[in-house]
Amino acid sequence: MFTGLGIALMAVVLDQLSKYFVLNEVLGEQIMIEITPFFNLVRAWNTGVSFSLFNDYGNLGTVLLSVVAGVIIIALLVWLKDEQNRLSQAALGMIIGGAIGNVIDRVRLGAVFDFLDFYIMDFHWPAFNVADSFICVGAAILIVQSILSEKEEKQK
Repeated sequence: MFTGLGIALMAVVLDQLSKYFVLNEVLGEQIMIEITPFFNLVRAWNTGVSFSLFNDYGNLGTVLLSVVAGVIIIALLVWLKDEQNRLSQAALGMIIGGAIGNVIDRVRLGAVFDFLDFYIMDFHWPAFNVADSFICVGAAILIVQSILSEKEEKQK
C-alpha cells in the first residue's frame, strides 16, 4: 500500500509543480509556445472531463465532477489497501495521484489546466497535463497486467 501512496504523492507534486511552472513561468501571457513541429505548450482550461466532455455545465459541473472523482479516488484507495502486487499498487498510485491533481485544479481554479499539445499536421490530440499522463499510464499498466494474468490463468 505504501508503494501506491508514495507514487500518488509524487504524481500530485509533479502535476501541481508542472502546472504552476508552465502557467506562471513559461507561458506568462502567451496562449501558445511552439516547441517542435509536433508539440506546443498551450493554455487550455478544461471544465469537463477527458477530452473536454461535459464542458458546458459551469460551476455545477465542476462540483459534480469533483464529487465523482472523489468517490472514484476512495474506491481506488480501498482497492489499493487490499492489493498485494507491487506493480498494481504503483499503477493504482499513479491513477489516484493523477485524479487528485486534477481535483485540486477544479477546486482551486474552477477548471483543469491542460498544457501539453501534441499534433501531426492539422490533427491535434486534445491538450492534457501530467496528471492525465499518470492516469493513462497507470490504467494501461492495470489493463496489460490483467490481460497477462488472464493468459497465465488459461495456461494453468
